[in-house]
Amino acid sequence: MDKSLLRLPNDRWKPLEIVFWLLPVASYFLFPDYLVLISQIMIIGLFALSLDLILGYAGIVSLGHAAFFGLGAYTAGLLSVHGWGEPISGLFAASVVAGVVGFIVSFLVVRGQDLARLMVTLGIGLMLFEAANKAAFITGGVDGLSGMVMGNLFGAFEFDLYGKTAFWYSFGVLFLLFVFMRRLVNSPFGMSLRGIREGGRRMPAIGAHVDRRLKAIFTVSAAIAGVAGALLAQTTQFVGLDVLGFPRSAELLIMLVLGGTGRLYGALIGAAVFMVAQDKISGLDPAYWQFYIGLFLVLIVLFARGGIMGGAEKIMAKFKRKEAA
Repeated sequence: MDKSLLRLPNDRWKPLEIVFWLLPVASYFLFPDYLVLISQIMIIGLFALSLDLILGYAGIVSLGHAAFFGLGAYTAGLLSVHGWGEPISGLFAASVVAGVVGFIVSFLVVRGQDLARLMVTLGIGLMLFEAANKAAFITGGVDGLSGMVMGNLFGAFEFDLYGKTAFWYSFGVLFLLFVFMRRLVNSPFGMSLRGIREGGRRMPAIGAHVDRRLKAIFTVSAAIAGVAGALLAQTTQFVGLDVLGFPRSAELLIMLVLGGTGRLYGALIGAAVFMVAQDKISGLDPAYWQFYIGLFLVLIVLFARGGIMGGAEKIMAKFKRKEAA
């Protein structure tokens, strides 16, 4: 058994964590031509974090998490198209809509095991995708929802073409929600989720209500995915039907496998690695870039169990053992 599972969570911020959060700030000044890409990495990283809450900590596998991402995107987009372009309230509305739907879906999810959960989440995602496609008079269908006009952030900062406002907006929302999730997973509630993941049948013996906890974390995860979708819609001022598509959910799982589940930072690192690799490799080989992504994924699974974060933790543990010896 992994000894790290036996240690109690520690809320103290480590020096490496502070350095990690200074990297996006530095990238703003070092890579001014890539602010749009970096903003999208942070948004997709937030989306990956929402899935990590249920997969990495509660053990709930989902193949339809894009449903909540898309709900958030369309909520913010439709509000903007109909004259309500204030960004912050749009985020709250998106989180509420996605959270409510997530709460309803959670009653179906907690009743089954892994395969049943896969089918339920996949089915929900496919149904919402087809519903959005059929309701083209509302969503724009395959042409997407255009005509969005976002208001100034806090009434002062305009969303410019260079992505400066979008960058700081995405970074601020990501950091605040990360702090919330970090506190959540290190709380007694988060520890109970780990207990459910490792042995859910034994948890009722210590007085933990498994279904209630799973419903709660699934609802929170859906709400955060909705915020990520709203962020994407607001910063790009466009919502395409692909936000509800199965490929987006599949890519999210790939990101978590790359970075490592159950670590939070693994979701962010996996999203960054995947999107940068996709951007660079597709530029070099537009036809076969997916082959190289798949090869990279296979190598990570074979040689770095636990993803990039898991591999890094093992290397650091070896160095510590050598120093101790």
